[in-house]
Amino acid sequence: MDRSELESRIAELGPWHYQFEFDDGVITPPSDPGKLNRHEQRRRYFFDALLKVTGGTLEGKRVLDLGCNAGFWASNAMAAGADFLLGVDARERQLEQARLVFEAKQIEQSRYRFEQANVFEHSFDERFDIVLCLGLMYHISKPTELFELMAGVGAEILVIDTVISPLNSSVFSVQRESVEGWLLAADYETVLIPSRQAVVDLAGQFGYETVPLKLNMTDFTGLGEYYSEQRLAFICAKSTSLTMLEAEPVHPLPPLIPPRYVRKARRKLKQLRG
Repeated sequence: MDRSELESRIAELGPWHYQFEFDDGVITPPSDPGKLNRHEQRRRYFFDALLKVTGGTLEGKRVLDLGCNAGFWASNAMAAGADFLLGVDARERQLEQARLVFEAKQIEQSRYRFEQANVFEHSFDERFDIVLCLGLMYHISKPTELFELMAGVGAEILVIDTVISPLNSSVFSVQRESVEGWLLAADYETVLIPSRQAVVDLAGQFGYETVPLKLNMTDFTGLGEYYSEQRLAFICAKSTSLTMLEAEPVHPLPPLIPPRYVRKARRKLKQLRG
């Protein structure tokens, strides 16, 4: 397609969450330009970690992108040499964006498909080597089913990026969010936010070793939830070594009640008991 047609189709399909760059300087204007640094830092954070695990390339790999949006991470997978990619998203407009991106980048059509579906109602009858689950897990109400799905397609490696509960134990926090927003829940309004340990434990239940990735951002502009330890990415693998990855240290929460009050209450209780 020529430049004017591409620019017209980009305008028709807006707003765009990600910025894509094409030939002749054509770009998709992101709905929030302040997040440009966010997307680049996230790429460095977990996508570079994935490539470190796979030897710097995705050649020979089949990739499943759950909640693919406009195909930003899908296009990164293609650029890294993935043989084939299936992107699934609940909203057709985001998939139209992804198809336009891949068409404009002249990616061979036999190497990818984008399908509209609720991931829990979609029939996955193909096998994949890698699953990308980026910005999806905290928008769902079925975390166990999500891991069952990812393990069920035969994935050796999972890449998960999610908001997390601040609690140190293996728990899920309950939250409600609208299903109307184009970046929000697509299944039920009640969603479950996993703690860091809950992600590790769920992955372990399905045979995955997990590394909560150490934050390596050079600029936290637009990354407030990472800076405040409310979001984290994980690499999970069944047999691939993850020893080259550095884990984010655990930062225990301070007790809700200052220790001095706990000690005082215990002394008072002891006195009352004689």
